[in-house]
Amino acid sequence: MKAISARATVGINLGAKMIAADNSGAKIVKVVSVKRGKGKKGKQQCAKIGDWVKVAVKKGTPEMKGKVFDAILIRQKKSWRRLTGERVAFEDNAVAILKDEKGNPKGTQIKGPVAKETSERWPSVAKIASMVY
Repeated sequence: MKAISARATVGINLGAKMIAADNSGAKIVKVVSVKRGKGKKGKQQCAKIGDWVKVAVKKGTPEMKGKVFDAILIRQKKSWRRLTGERVAFEDNAVAILKDEKGNPKGTQIKGPVAKETSERWPSVAKIASMVY
């Protein structure tokens, strides 16, 4: 997994509910764990922009509801600092659901913007994004 070009601030705790921004069939998902995340012993793991997370579908189509998927965090409310010095924050927390371990997205389009840091790390997710901010 490629490093992101920003000083990303941790913004999502385990158990956080967020929007599934793609057209995979899920609407609301809950973060279960952070895959390949760095952490300190005894401290709960948290996710930041561009991280690979495991999510459980809480609302959506009947065949998606209750299932667990891998996902990529594409937007977060908590602001983070880019190397240019600007601070970036979105108005919601959102993920894009993956269909396999290689990082291929399950949906065919993503509603709303995707962070530039996410598109650097996951180019296949950036391809289906309507805009990269």
